Amino acid sequence: MKFETTALHGAQAVEQDNLSRAVPIHRTTAYLFKSTEHAANLFSLKELGNIYTRIGNPTQNILEGRMAMLEGGAASLALASGTSAIFYSIINICQAGDEVVAANNLYGGTYSQFDSILPQLGINVTLVDPTNPENFSNAINEKTRALYCETIGNPGLTVTDIEAIAKIAQEHNLPLIVDATFTPPCILRPLEHGANIVIHSLTKWIGGHGTVIGGIVTDGGNFDWTDPKFSLFNEPDNSYHGLRYAHDLGEMNKIAFALRMRLVPLRNLGACISPDNCWAFLQGMETLSLRMERHSENGLAVAKFLQNHKQVEWVNYPGLEGSENYATASRYLKNGFGGMVAFGVKGGLEAGKHFIESLQLVSHLANVGDAKSLAIHPASTTHSQLSAKQLTEAGISESMIRLSVGIEHIDDILADIGQALGNK
Repeated sequence: MKFETTALHGAQAVEQDNLSRAVPIHRTTAYLFKSTEHAANLFSLKELGNIYTRIGNPTQNILEGRMAMLEGGAASLALASGTSAIFYSIINICQAGDEVVAANNLYGGTYSQFDSILPQLGINVTLVDPTNPENFSNAINEKTRALYCETIGNPGLTVTDIEAIAKIAQEHNLPLIVDATFTPPCILRPLEHGANIVIHSLTKWIGGHGTVIGGIVTDGGNFDWTDPKFSLFNEPDNSYHGLRYAHDLGEMNKIAFALRMRLVPLRNLGACISPDNCWAFLQGMETLSLRMERHSENGLAVAKFLQNHKQVEWVNYPGLEGSENYATASRYLKNGFGGMVAFGVKGGLEAGKHFIESLQLVSHLANVGDAKSLAIHPASTTHSQLSAKQLTEAGISESMIRLSVGIEHIDDILADIGQALGNK
């Protein structure tokens, strides 16, 4: 099936008991066992099935299966938030003493997680400038267990050369983890460019309506975890009677990463997604490709409008010809450049505040990917925990405004931005 059809039908078999065409919401905490043998088989992984909604749920299964299909991956795992998806991806590979090399132009919450929280667990992260992929190679050492980047940096909108970083990861036999939140799979599939693990905040474009929180991790099934340096996959897990995830799963060895994440971090730390949220994300997924067409169309129009406005110092949009990101973006983003626009208002911080407070249609809030247009001043909000030096390294200036351009009529969006700038 083509992408649009998969987004509507993928991973769902119509239930024979009730013949429901829409995906049902399975609001239940636990599931009956057919027998003591059936229960024992489920807990010992001799067969797969439903046990407890913290671990999985039929509604969740459809969301995960459909997302894996859309990404071209082997298996997906939905979680309570994009942040938990990032955290679980790291601790599913790393333990105390291990290290990660990551891009430094990350979402503020991810930056803080990597810079402050993971080191408390003994996992150190080296942050590098991703505009030169060799920076990743230079930072790798014998303790490195993964490389990490975003497809488009948040909020600077630098487009990452995934293939170049993937090549470095492959040379060192390391998995490449990519946060693709800003580029849903209808416009970019990182696994096709050498990534091994893909993360999305479902809250954003995939959900698309600013109503529920969730995250998802897709295992590409294209990484060999049998290298002894990945001890969590090669040493016996005593909680599963000595199971070695890279060796003892039979046909499921291919999805060792996704399966271990479900059985260890999710089962024991509990950042589970609710069945209702899964259902809501499935509704958003059905119209994803259509919405992304409008997001991309409107995003480009807003970028061109700002580029020609006298009150604007600079504009960054991946699809803007002549921008420093355009060449890389054109290689990867064949079906649209998305709806994120960053720009600087003349007059610095005070001018930026005035612009934000003058908006009438565009909403001032901390989110992106909504069907409605949104705006925020990153330096004082989403990235306020960064130092002045860190803000500079991440490409965030005091004058920066981040716009998440929605799917309203473009005339109304431009009219609001124009009046907030003073229509000069």
